[in-house]
Amino acid sequence: MKLLVRNLARNTTEEELVALFSEHGILQSCSLVMDKETGESKGFAFVEMPKVGEAKAAIKTLNGKEVDGAKIRVKKAEDASAAKSDTEE
Repeated sequence: MKLLVRNLARNTTEEELVALFSEHGILQSCSLVMDKETGESKGFAFVEMPKVGEAKAAIKTLNGKEVDGAKIRVKKAEDASAAKSDTEE
């Protein structure tokens, strides 16, 4: 299951995210989205967890958790066509 992690502090690292999500199960991948021009975090990331149960546990536990002074938001990532309507809210 692919998860979208939003509202990350700009100083949160990919290593921190891996450590945070690893507590809930196996990670397939973790990618912090970086700004190509500045090299800084854009404040969101994608985490893939192969086991749905573990991914759901991570969402339940980590959504709203404070990390580096920011309350992160964790939810199931939508596919590209659904994500477009999500940004129009």
